[in-house]
Amino acid sequence: MRITLESDYALRILCTLAKCEGITDAKTVSEDTSITLRFTLKILHKLVVGGVVLSYKGVKGGYKLKDSPENITLKQVIELIDGPIAIARCLEGEEGCSLNCDKTACELHHIFDTISIDIARRLNGITIKDVISGK
Repeated sequence: MRITLESDYALRILCTLAKCEGITDAKTVSEDTSITLRFTLKILHKLVVGGVVLSYKGVKGGYKLKDSPENITLKQVIELIDGPIAIARCLEGEEGCSLNCDKTACELHHIFDTISIDIARRLNGITIKDVISGK
């Protein structure tokens, strides 16, 4: 499993917003994260739609976290951007399994499922606050 660039950037954007007091404009977020403004806006939109970030319009508009950093987990963000955490295609749904979803026919399915669950659990235990505080 590899975290996509978009999830990586979403986490960086959230860490930046967590460090800022009040509302921060997209240009500042873009500059602070070294992510292009266009991609920053795309990710911010997904974070707003996903209920993690609040958006404010107008001259003094911008973005801020909807909740406190200790309540936003890495798992929540990664799944918002990339979908459910799964280390193998066969765990992603019916279309990903070459054995027609006969999970008993694949010796690896249960192993990959257990590993995916463990990764998801660990990511759920790490918050944006943990990241910015270096824990």
